[in-house]
Amino acid sequence: MKIVVGLGNVGTQYARTRHNVGWLVLDELARRHAPAGQGWRKDTHAELIELRLGTEKVLLVRPQTMMNLSGRAVQPLLSYYRLEPDALLVVQDDLDSPFGLLRLRRGGRHGGQNGLRDIIARLGTEAFDRLKIGISRPPAGRSPADWVLSRWADDEQATLQQLVTLGASAAETWAMHGLQEAQGRYNSTDLRPEPIKPAPIKPEPIKPVLRGEVTPEAEQVQSEDRAAKGDG
Repeated sequence: MKIVVGLGNVGTQYARTRHNVGWLVLDELARRHAPAGQGWRKDTHAELIELRLGTEKVLLVRPQTMMNLSGRAVQPLLSYYRLEPDALLVVQDDLDSPFGLLRLRRGGRHGGQNGLRDIIARLGTEAFDRLKIGISRPPAGRSPADWVLSRWADDEQATLQQLVTLGASAAETWAMHGLQEAQGRYNSTDLRPEPIKPAPIKPEPIKPVLRGEVTPEAEQVQSEDRAAKGDG
């Protein structure tokens, strides 16, 4: 059995914010694989859906504790199902990755992501897998706290949908084939637009000057010299 946790905050006001991109990935997984008519069921601190991916049973988890207490929802589930941390994938937003980039990794520090911080503290280990969805650092003048709770801009929607779709596929591969296979397929994903390069400047061709030939430029200089001497 595997557990896929999407990090996010509870409430409609947070539904389309950068901090809730983990929930968007879980919603896409549920859309693809949940049996017809099956919705999210309430647990003590989370909403859950059980899926079957190939031969693997997968539990999708949306913590209902608010972001900073996400570990309160995750740790009891691992204990109840007697699972080791390597059976856990946490889908999170990542300030340190550019928007358009996704990466899978095992372990590492929380990087200031408070949901991840709480999960690490309650599990007592960093040795679980993460699917990081890049949201970029905030622009000048905006704090990280304000940025993660801001809504996606209109011109980001197409890239966001691609990221969510690929994130769900990466989570599927992780559940069915393991971390290394998922890394090999998706860690090179980069949906950032290509920078616009300036058009190359084509040099003017150099016209050869034959011996004894006066170029227009030289003729103009000679004409100016004659005028200055009164020879015009």
